[in-house]
Amino acid sequence: MKRIFAFAVLALLVVSCAQKIPYTDQVKEDFDLSPENMTKVQFYTSSNIILEKNQSSGNQGTGSSGELVVNSSKTQNRVIIPTNTRGVFEKIGPNNEVIVRFEVGSGRVIKFATRATQTSGKYYLVADWKNNGGTIEYGGETYTVSSGGSSSFLQVRLKKLQKTKRKDRVVKGMKV
Repeated sequence: MKRIFAFAVLALLVVSCAQKIPYTDQVKEDFDLSPENMTKVQFYTSSNIILEKNQSSGNQGTGSSGELVVNSSKTQNRVIIPTNTRGVFEKIGPNNEVIVRFEVGSGRVIKFATRATQTSGKYYLVADWKNNGGTIEYGGETYTVSSGGSSSFLQVRLKKLQKTKRKDRVVKGMKV
């Protein structure tokens, strides 16, 4: 029973050591994160990012027995990047964006940048945002980002370590 309790306490301490926080300019400054140092940082997504690409084709005509025929086909490609997906720093973009890679492949990177309208300093997903979503280039193709992706931002894990050395000495006192 004591071993189970000790394991539970140890597991709780290990889990509580690191927490995910938004990546901001303040974090970048506090930890002196130059592009060289950022390659050592593990990035995470704050929410789901769903990229969609739809292609449809079709034709119309008449069948052999005189009926009208409509033939259509639709191809849908989706790239789903779930919440807390790990990413690695690729480079800094021309407009100070942080470009992150979540998978291997040419051009399979996503840009994140601060927004002038936000005072939080978080690095949000960069896209050409319209009413019901946005568009981005991913892997050399244009994808539509669902509107929920507009709130996705970069996160990093912050681990706080505190080392305390203590030396106790018990004084017994003195006799006359």
